[in-house]
Amino acid sequence: MSGHNKWSKIKHKKEASDAQKSKIFSKLVKLIQNESKASGGNIDSPSLKSAVEKAKAANMPSDNISRAIKKGVESNSANMEQVVYEAYGPGGTALIIDGLTDNKNKTAQEIRHILTRNGFSLAATGSASWAFTKTGAEYIPNTMVKISEEDGEKLDKLIEEFEENEDVQEVYTNAE
Repeated sequence: MSGHNKWSKIKHKKEASDAQKSKIFSKLVKLIQNESKASGGNIDSPSLKSAVEKAKAANMPSDNISRAIKKGVESNSANMEQVVYEAYGPGGTALIIDGLTDNKNKTAQEIRHILTRNGFSLAATGSASWAFTKTGAEYIPNTMVKISEEDGEKLDKLIEEFEENEDVQEVYTNAE
């Protein structure tokens, strides 16, 4: 019965948690690099300061944060663009998908593929944003939509798939 000892169980749990941390850290590094490039490396910039605070809240090491800031200031770093996609999900819930990418076409196709695979499609610009108010970098829902338990499970699955995508930073919804 090899592979059935305590160390193997711990190792597998650690691998899973490390993979999850890595995914979060890579998204935060991308955000910090983008904000660093936009602010010219000025640490007192509100947007960069906000990104650094977000990274610290996720327990990202300080040296990773400083490396991301330096890499964002370098001239040869990739030019990241902020993208926002709108869609309608299960039960008529509005979705705002916020992301950072260096290739808009690739990201649009990936988002469209995730939506299509789950039986939904991208909405036109402005068709879902009316349900939200943008405050700073976040979208706050104006009205909440009550959905069934079944639709809630579908929505959770859809959001989870979006968060698996490395270009997606945040997903906002107006579901209760």
